[in-house]
Amino acid sequence: MKILVFLAGLALASSALADIHDPPSNDYGPTRKLGRGFSNFFLAPAEIPVTIATVNTNEGNSAAAGYGVVRGVGRSAARHVAGLLEILLWPVPAYRQSYYPLLPSDIPWIHAGYAEFPPELGNETKYPYVRDY
Repeated sequence: MKILVFLAGLALASSALADIHDPPSNDYGPTRKLGRGFSNFFLAPAEIPVTIATVNTNEGNSAAAGYGVVRGVGRSAARHVAGLLEILLWPVPAYRQSYYPLLPSDIPWIHAGYAEFPPELGNETKYPYVRDY
């Protein structure tokens, strides 16, 4: 009987040592970094029309024709460089000893920062609004 209680206690204690939490950095790995690098490198020009449209909405046509184009080209160039670096350094946790994106996140900034992947162009939707026959 004592052996059974001891084995049950040992099983409970050994399961308490297990880490059941999924660390936040587990979503970011070398394959995600490589995919992000390819999409940032090849789809960076999508940043130009999206930035022009954003500046047009926020500040008007005149600002979009000048400042929007310049800012879009700058953002596109930053995505090209970050994409190339992520493609070349994909197996190495280079930035902050992790596989996080090189570009600053757009979450704390309202009109600055970058999303992890380039913006999508067009009117594509993920919601099925058509009828099923």
